[in-house]
Amino acid sequence: MRLDKYLKVTRLIKRRTVANEACDTGRIFVNDKQARASYEVKVGDVIEIRMGANPLKARVLSISEYATKDSAHEHYEIIN
Repeated sequence: MRLDKYLKVTRLIKRRTVANEACDTGRIFVNDKQARASYEVKVGDVIEIRMGANPLKARVLSISEYATKDSAHEHYEIIN
């Protein structure tokens, strides 16, 4: 699954276009490397979002095309 879509499905970022723009401006890192929106997310990847005052790090636990509002947080774990 593409990185921008994963961020939207898991609700780490609210809209896919915002996720895409964040990748284009260099605010999203995967495994400590700047990532493009087209990056293929894999289980075990560590995604860092550097937007706002507090950067967010999350480890990918699972990948699914769809997630409900209640189950979105089960696809990742926050690490800091």
